[in-house]
Amino acid sequence: MANQSIDITTPHGTCDAYVSYPDAGGPFPAVLFYMDGIGFRDTVKKMADRLASHGYYVLLPNMFYTFGRGQLMTAAEIFNPDNRPRIMQMIMANTSEKLKSDTQIFLDFIAAQKQVKPGSKIGVTGYCMGGAMVVRAAAVFPDRVAAGGVFHGGALATDDPQSPHKLLSTVKAELYFGHADNDAFSTAEQIKTLEAALKAANVKFESELYAGAAHGYTMEDLPVYNKDAAERHWTKLLALFERNLKK
Repeated sequence: MANQSIDITTPHGTCDAYVSYPDAGGPFPAVLFYMDGIGFRDTVKKMADRLASHGYYVLLPNMFYTFGRGQLMTAAEIFNPDNRPRIMQMIMANTSEKLKSDTQIFLDFIAAQKQVKPGSKIGVTGYCMGGAMVVRAAAVFPDRVAAGGVFHGGALATDDPQSPHKLLSTVKAELYFGHADNDAFSTAEQIKTLEAALKAANVKFESELYAGAAHGYTMEDLPVYNKDAAERHWTKLLALFERNLKK
C-alpha cells in the first residue's frame, strides 16, 4: 500500500488530509471518505487503508481543519459533557455552503491524481456526521458521485430546510444506509421519513437496521464498537462500490 499525509488548499484554509491506494495496478476508481465526529485520527486512517486495499484511491480529509490539524480531542474528551459545546461548534461549522465548496475542491483534487482512473465517477462513504455529508455530496454533485455508503449517520431527516432527505431529487447515485438500532441521532421515525423520501425521489437505495448496534459501531477506538456490525458494514460497502465503481 502507498499512503501519505497531504495538505489541500481551500478558501477556508489548509485542510490536512490522508490518501491511501495500492502501490501497483492503477489507475483506480476513487472514494471520498467523510470521517465521524470523533475526528481525524488513526482509526479512520486504518479504515481508509482497508478500503484502499480493495483497489481504490481513497481521500480522507480532516473535516475539522478550520479548528486545527490532526485529532483535536481524544474520544474521552469528546464524551466529556463539558466539551460538548466545542464539539457541536466544530460539527456545525460544516455548513451546507462550506461543505459544497470543500467537496468541490476534494473532487477536483481526486480527478487530478495520476493514480485515479480518468473521467470516472467516485464513491463516497461517511460515518456519524459524515453520513449526511455523503447524501449532500450525491445531491450537489450527481454527475460525479456514483455510489454512497452511510453508516450510523445522524441528522439525515430533520426539520431543517436543508435536511439531507429534502435534497434527494437530484441524486443519481446508488445509496446504502446501515442504521444502528440504538441510535438517538437516527430514530425509527427519522429512518421512516428518510426511506419515504428516497422512494419518492426514485433513488436506488438499500436501508438496513443493524440489530444490537449502537451509534459509532464501526469505530474500533470507541466503546460502542461492534465487530459483527462493523464487518457487515464492510461487506455492504465493498459490494456497493464493486457494483458501481468497477464496471
